Amino acid sequence: MGNEISNLLDESIEIELNVSKLYLLYSKIFSEDKDFWWKIALEEQNHAALLKSGKKYLEFGIFPEETVYHDLKKLVESNSEIKGLIENYERRPPLMDEAYRAALRLEESASEIYFQKIMEKDSDSKVIKIFQGLNSMNKNHAERIKSLMLKQGIE
Repeated sequence: MGNEISNLLDESIEIELNVSKLYLLYSKIFSEDKDFWWKIALEEQNHAALLKSGKKYLEFGIFPEETVYHDLKKLVESNSEIKGLIENYERRPPLMDEAYRAALRLEESASEIYFQKIMEKDSDSKVIKIFQGLNSMNKNHAERIKSLMLKQGIE
């Protein structure tokens, strides 16, 4: 089970880093919302760092398995989609509504919702409590993106 969890962690880390790259790209393309996307990109990097620290807990056999989303196929598919968006948007910058809807779709994906729920749930696990403490300032990206979309007149 340890190797399976390690693979899930690796793929989850890659997703967070790729989403961060996507949002950094948004910060360059959409100058009026640069600060918003820069901040969320940094938060995604923090998520990746949290998951990376989980690898150490895994080595010691104290990593709570419920911390990671358990569908490797969906994680790989999400990663592929994010990489494709980055490649496409680097070649042809997207329209704002297209890009922001894509970000919302990613944030509402099963793995991101799963991560958000773990960060909000009551738990007896010391490891999860540590993660929750470290993640406390990085709240619900989907809701924040929806607010930005509303501000920009995107439905």
